[in-house]
Amino acid sequence: MEDNKSRIQLVKGSCADQVVDAVVNAANSGLWEGGGICGVIFSKAGSVDLTNACSKIKTPLNDGDAVITPAFNLKNARAIIHAVGPDFRRTPMAFKELFDAYYNSLVTLKDNGYHSISFPLISSGIFAGSLKEPATESANQCCRAYKRFVEDYPDYPVDVTLCAYGANEMIDAKKMFDSYFNG
Repeated sequence: MEDNKSRIQLVKGSCADQVVDAVVNAANSGLWEGGGICGVIFSKAGSVDLTNACSKIKTPLNDGDAVITPAFNLKNARAIIHAVGPDFRRTPMAFKELFDAYYNSLVTLKDNGYHSISFPLISSGIFAGSLKEPATESANQCCRAYKRFVEDYPDYPVDVTLCAYGANEMIDAKKMFDSYFNG
């Protein structure tokens, strides 16, 4: 990064389309190909290659864990970080685990010498369960994890892109994002 400063931004779009060192997959504990952004990433990377790489990782992973694989055919990234977001349908108060999914992804990024990362709104889709404003909560935990990471590793710059795929997700995430950094 040119100015050696960390930064975070919120964009409307898919994390799988961002040009970054690592794209984050909202993974399940078994690292199987799933739906939503997980299915998109497997498809773009190449299902067979990514499934084979994931099968070499000891599973099940715990909520909040993050592991890394090559990006294979995903040409806009060098790696895929698989972050296991909590399933709020089973664990309705798993806010710490959601924070951990973001934070551990950033640590995994650093541990592998990478600096730029794109996140989906982890646990804001099917895993949101009855969470009141899932995009808002997910964006909140991403911002908290970013802030903690920058405090813990002030000499390791990261460029974070948080991606809201749908228009309503973007509206909800932007309200929280703006209040977090400008409020």
